[in-house]
Amino acid sequence: MKILGIGNAIVDVICKVDDGFITKNNLTKSTMKLIFDDNEFKNLLSNLKIEKTVSGGSVANSIVGLSQLGNKVGFIGKVNDDDLGSKYEDGLKKENVKYFYLKKKEELPTGTCLILVTPDSERTMCTFLGTAGKINENDVDVNAVKNSKIIFLEGYLWDEGDPKSAFNKAIQNSNKVAMSLSDLFCVERHKPHFLDLVKNKLDITFANEQEIMSLIDAKNFDEVISFSKNLKKLIVLTRGEKGSIAINGDKIVEFGIQKNLKIVDLTGAGDLFAAGFLHGIVNNLSTKESLEKGTEMSSKIIQQIGARL
Repeated sequence: MKILGIGNAIVDVICKVDDGFITKNNLTKSTMKLIFDDNEFKNLLSNLKIEKTVSGGSVANSIVGLSQLGNKVGFIGKVNDDDLGSKYEDGLKKENVKYFYLKKKEELPTGTCLILVTPDSERTMCTFLGTAGKINENDVDVNAVKNSKIIFLEGYLWDEGDPKSAFNKAIQNSNKVAMSLSDLFCVERHKPHFLDLVKNKLDITFANEQEIMSLIDAKNFDEVISFSKNLKKLIVLTRGEKGSIAINGDKIVEFGIQKNLKIVDLTGAGDLFAAGFLHGIVNNLSTKESLEKGTEMSSKIIQQIGARL
């Protein structure tokens, strides 16, 4: 198998809202808020019209993208044996993703992410992790990890306790590890741990400009460049309108953005960028070609609603 993703198995519930809804509910636009109370989540949802429901989760979206590009891939993520859990599993199977998890009755329901899309196409997320956030080392299939060229982890999943032990078990048994820093919120919450992962445990790190600058407390992008060069590992960064950049030791490769796109929803842009780039890496394309593939995939996804092509 080429790539195994390990991440939050979450069902995305996509709704269109106006800016007033974001303000009224004390949400910060374009970020992700974790909701710990099932009732708070239900209250938010009760005032909304659902546009689309789809199996999601950041790394799962990347893995589906990789499958659509013809790669043999798998995914590990924890769901409950409930209606949404079954929908989640079916969603992966339809996309030819091998699901290395046997669902069973859990105390918490399958995780759900409310994706609020405002008229400017930005997305604001409210996530109730449910059982997804309770992944532990027993949920990690060691053979699946060992039989993959690369494992791809998400920052969203990292947390003290059980998820951390699942992460460590996967990293210890892997051939190569890639991870996405996922979100500014995650970086700020787990800064020392993420810095340790980036410096000592990851072979490939994906981040956007905001996330990497926060991680190393950089005052400008030049500091990011020197940090990445000194690491001598592959750091892949998206920079919005400035395109993307891959840094590996002294080798720096940049790629621009596709122009004149009809952007409707930025959900999944980073996930599909990572899918395109990893497709390049596992199929021996050059770094430039890998950035190009990432850009192509993210350009496609932002011209539709949702994070799956």
